Amino acid sequence: MTRFIHDKFAKDYLEEILKDYGEVKSSEKVSGEIKEIDVLFTPDKQENSNLQILGLLGRFAQNPAILEPFRNPASNDEICDCILKLLEIKACLRREAKANKTKLQDSEIPQLWVLTPTVSETRLSSFGTRQKEGWLSGVHFLPDALRTAIVAIHQLPQTPETLWLRLLGRGNVQSQAIIELQALPLNHPYQKATLELVYNLRENLKVNQELEADDRELVMRLEPLYQRDREQAVQSGEQRLIIRQLNRRIGEINESLIEKIKGLSIEKLENLGEALLDFSSVGDLETWLNQQPK
Repeated sequence: MTRFIHDKFAKDYLEEILKDYGEVKSSEKVSGEIKEIDVLFTPDKQENSNLQILGLLGRFAQNPAILEPFRNPASNDEICDCILKLLEIKACLRREAKANKTKLQDSEIPQLWVLTPTVSETRLSSFGTRQKEGWLSGVHFLPDALRTAIVAIHQLPQTPETLWLRLLGRGNVQSQAIIELQALPLNHPYQKATLELVYNLRENLKVNQELEADDRELVMRLEPLYQRDREQAVQSGEQRLIIRQLNRRIGEINESLIEKIKGLSIEKLENLGEALLDFSSVGDLETWLNQQPK
């Protein structure tokens, strides 16, 4: 089933972008009937100041957190199972504190974030959820003693602050988030690694013979982005190779010439790779570049 493919993507993705800020444990086992927590995160307080780059997800990660992402809308039973895992973790922490003769602080108990692509008002009402002042729409808190919130990804506003959570949505919500991810500056610390995980998801889905409509659409939407990124990677590699060859043949070339080379198509880069064998000076390069059609 494709659900397991998406589960692995969600765990790998959350681990990748949270690992710089603390300890991340995926598929963490808890007592009882051998249940697994999808992602258990313990923040490194020294790194908290940088969490703002992850927007709303970074806000979740400011304190110990259990992250339970669902590909399909979380059912009542699934949400209850998540709460049970939280309570088992809390009981374990209490036992450890008692053994160490220390007091368990509220700040040490994880907050549970149930990440569901959609959720009905009936389901939210059945858990007695409410909105809290200062939090975005789409984040629904259960009574305080349960330390739990249901995050309805489809209800989150389409802003940079929610991007890193909307990537775990489905349908148009996830597709739009991927477009926004691809549009981030190339030097963004999480763009490249996250895109690679998204493209891995695409490859894993492509080999599955029984894709749901949402997954077929996701694969199709990713195809042009994937091809464009691969072409850009090939072009960047060609540029670096050509510049190294030019530096060896005619000496160091200046930044203005490098910028012109970076503006060449792959076809023209290949032509330059052949032409430079006849260059003997920087002037030859300048002449060749000036002869290229705009």
